[in-house]
Amino acid sequence: MSISRVFVDFHNADEQGRLRLNCIGTIEDLSRQHTELENGQRLMLYCEDLEVDGVVQFSEDEKIWVVAIDWNQIRQVEQLVAQSQG
Repeated sequence: MSISRVFVDFHNADEQGRLRLNCIGTIEDLSRQHTELENGQRLMLYCEDLEVDGVVQFSEDEKIWVVAIDWNQIRQVEQLVAQSQG
């Protein structure tokens, strides 16, 4: 099973630092890829020139899907392209 690449807003985090999966770009990406969310599912998240891997969880407090990420593992996409060419 391939890992879906999904838009997120890195400014839309809950109190635990998990990214909420409720913005329009996220919903459109999930729909276009026919991705149904489930606990423990892995996603690659992106916004502009940033990306990070994360694990889906359901927030019982907010009753929405969120993704737990390691904020220290956010990558700049331009850097990855430059590194692969060098």
